[in-house]
Amino acid sequence: MAAVVIGVDPAKRSHTIEVIDGREKVLAVQRFDNTNTGYRAMRALARRWPKRVWAVEGALGVGRHLAQRLVSDGERVLDVPSKLSTRMRAMDTGHGRKNDPADAHAVAVVGLRTSGLREVHVDDQMVALRLLSARRRDLVRSRTQAVNRLHQVLMELIPAGAPKDLTAVAAKALLATVRPRDVAGRTRRQVAVDLIDDVMVLDRKLTAVETRIGHAVAATGTTITDIVGVGAITAAVILGEVGDVARFATADAFASYTGTAPLEVSSGEITRHRLSRAGNRRLNAALHIVAMANKRHDPRGKAYYAKKLAANKGKKGAMRCLKRRLSDVVFRQLVTEQALRSPGGQMGATLTSSAADRIPMANTSEKPQPGLNTDHTPLSAAAS
Repeated sequence: MAAVVIGVDPAKRSHTIEVIDGREKVLAVQRFDNTNTGYRAMRALARRWPKRVWAVEGALGVGRHLAQRLVSDGERVLDVPSKLSTRMRAMDTGHGRKNDPADAHAVAVVGLRTSGLREVHVDDQMVALRLLSARRRDLVRSRTQAVNRLHQVLMELIPAGAPKDLTAVAAKALLATVRPRDVAGRTRRQVAVDLIDDVMVLDRKLTAVETRIGHAVAATGTTITDIVGVGAITAAVILGEVGDVARFATADAFASYTGTAPLEVSSGEITRHRLSRAGNRRLNAALHIVAMANKRHDPRGKAYYAKKLAANKGKKGAMRCLKRRLSDVVFRQLVTEQALRSPGGQMGATLTSSAADRIPMANTSEKPQPGLNTDHTPLSAAAS
């Protein structure tokens, strides 16, 4: 029996599936509740076709739980980006009508026709790193809010308020000098005490999660921490957000994902590029931290930055060029690690580059900023 494709439109409370064969003939359409009973019924229906492939829309988003459950049960699952299914639905004979069966049909057709879709694997250490990074990010945000509120209260209790870099210990010392007598003043002081307690609790939680991140990064055996400016926290962000580096065919595709590749806005004989605000902004922020460290502490980073300044790129332009170069350095390091972990396995990225190679050329909007591909200065500390 020929293989069939089971397209899945996942939702919070239910999943709609459509089964099609190699000629896009619809074999079954059904909706199942997002419960254990519904999952078992969906699997029971799928067993009618021994040779089957599941195509799940948004397997990294709303469909993650279902996709991971299917993979854990030995099913082969492909991740269908929502952009592809939306495009397929718009070109279908339904004139773009949107409902769950139509979405499932579009997902199934994309899974059948499209080559190179990412195959879903069981969550690994990279997912754990992404979760820990998100937890730390939330704690930092909460601590910043608590400190800002503490600053506001202390401004009303102490002349000129507290110094800029305020810690819980310093705030306690300042508060010990204040003994208000009025009701409002005593209330402000009590609020300040509560906020100091909040900051101390958040500090302890931050220390604990950062320790866990350090252990988790060390457990991966990654070498991207050899790059100047990449510590355990930054490495956790990079590894967690990138996941499987094999899904990026080239360094330019990786740079497009990180938002470090400029966007081409050329017209006619005029060739122009502008700053990209697309891509993964958390990765972009991590690369910005790495670029700042390279500019300040690595002679190669300083030289590259100075070269771009001399080329009239400006400070911001020179920093963007440096980030673009470092994106390639990180990509090559991740590709090398992937090759060492799975020698002989399939990789979407080339394994022949090194930190000293030219930056690859491209013919798409992912291409590097003009001039970057002529510099051979490696910025990875591992390449020294």
